[in-house]
Amino acid sequence: MKQTWPKQIWIVRHGESAGNVARDAADIAGHSHIDIAERDVDVPLSGLGREQSDALGAWFGGLPASDLPDVIVASPYKRAAQTADIIARRLGLDVSTDERLREKEFGVLDRLTRRGIEELHPDQAEFRRILGKFYHRPPAGESWCDVILRLRSMLDTISLHYADRRVLIVAHQVVVLCLRYIIENLSEDQILDIDRQGDVANCGVTEYTADNVKDVGGGLVLTRYNFVAPLVEAGAPVTAETDANVAAR
Repeated sequence: MKQTWPKQIWIVRHGESAGNVARDAADIAGHSHIDIAERDVDVPLSGLGREQSDALGAWFGGLPASDLPDVIVASPYKRAAQTADIIARRLGLDVSTDERLREKEFGVLDRLTRRGIEELHPDQAEFRRILGKFYHRPPAGESWCDVILRLRSMLDTISLHYADRRVLIVAHQVVVLCLRYIIENLSEDQILDIDRQGDVANCGVTEYTADNVKDVGGGLVLTRYNFVAPLVEAGAPVTAETDANVAAR
């Protein structure tokens, strides 16, 4: 039977970013706006984020040769690309970029805290309350469903080009959750319940392994979620900080 999925898929959220730090500062100060000079796509890793990424790269590099990733695909956003590059250097691999792995787009709610959304866009706060985060699409932005639609085609590409290989994906919190929704065939309630249980850790690992017996062509089985032992073992602080745009997430 020909394997149609990769042998293994790791999905990693980027290391702590300068946006995570700015978001926390804005919340503590009670500001309506998050103080970030760059476009969201250009927000880099923090110093801690680079330390986390290096710890994760060392963990991947310590795996048996037969278990190492042989493909790395990343979001084009700087914080994800930097995380992927740090890991790739440990493994001697190149990084491919796929724009479909980008962060959820927040449109008019970009750079606003929850307070800012309620003060400046009360109609959108109410729409989100009525529709829920899964279906609410802010003007010029995306809903979770929109993210899922682009990720379905991204997974088709992964299956087409990297069947029976080991693939590491580096992206963002919402992307990690939406990929779980697709791969595990979850419902809206199931994935939102997982989301409510806590944020995906920076450099947290979600891992799937192919099960050739489960389905024709092989299925994927979740073997780890939010795995942070590589950071703990290396002494790198574990963070699960919300993204800069979490109020709109």
